[in-house]
Amino acid sequence: MTTHRYTLRVTWTGNAGTGTSDYRGYERTHEIAAAGKPVIAGSSDPNFRGDATRYNPEELLVASLSSCHMLWYLHLASNVGIVVTDYVDDPVGTMREAPDGSGRFTSVVLRPTVTVRAGTNPIVAGELHHRAHSLCFIANSVNFPVECEPRLEITEDSQADG
Repeated sequence: MTTHRYTLRVTWTGNAGTGTSDYRGYERTHEIAAAGKPVIAGSSDPNFRGDATRYNPEELLVASLSSCHMLWYLHLASNVGIVVTDYVDDPVGTMREAPDGSGRFTSVVLRPTVTVRAGTNPIVAGELHHRAHSLCFIANSVNFPVECEPRLEITEDSQADG
């Protein structure tokens, strides 16, 4: 078994001058960085005093599940000769907040629309989502259901991938 490590730096940038001396007196803004990559501007969800113009951890978790599934799907499609020309996902995550302020995700639903070339076997294309889900590192790491409601579109024009 191979082990991989992911090293990041998360830096709080929300000190408005008095640190955390008052709950309403500091910003939830932060930056997520990794060597050689663009910085991601983060904050908390606006429902928790965050900046709506920045990504929040909840969105990043849903995005991680979606992109992991997509990358596995594209890999598997390539392996079996299915030509994917477009892939768009509109995932939705649901989090339930508890009375004490804690919370947890209860589900994420991936809703990818995958466009493939004419002649693709739609049954095989659909089955690849099940395999992608079973291989996804992120989906295998969470303790809530991740569902997939894929939609398949078939292009008649072989130039549509250009």
